[in-house]
Amino acid sequence: QVQLIESGGGLVQAGGSLRLSCAASGLTFSNYFMGWFRQAPGKEREFVARIRWDGGLFMYGSSVKGRFTISRDNAKNTVYLQMNSLEPEDTAVYYCAARGVAVSSWDYWGQGTQVTVSS
Repeated sequence: QVQLIESGGGLVQAGGSLRLSCAASGLTFSNYFMGWFRQAPGKEREFVARIRWDGGLFMYGSSVKGRFTISRDNAKNTVYLQMNSLEPEDTAVYYCAARGVAVSSWDYWGQGTQVTVSS
């Protein structure tokens, strides 16, 4: 059974930083793209970042580029999202997801972690 468990969310003031973690189990982690998405109340889910299975290629959503950094540790089956210069608009539930190398859809999702940025 595949599990993705996010942690590290919380309440932070604007301009602050948080580091999210997502621990994966039940899959061969190094065979998967890993991604972060977020969803704010009343809004559609938004792509945040993704990283290739070997950590060698990243992509970011336009609203977070230059402020957020995705990384992974395949030895720990964990993907991270370092979030700096947080803004109130970053307030959302953040989800990690896993996507197989040969597929175009995100196969597995975590339960999400709440990030709240106060002004």
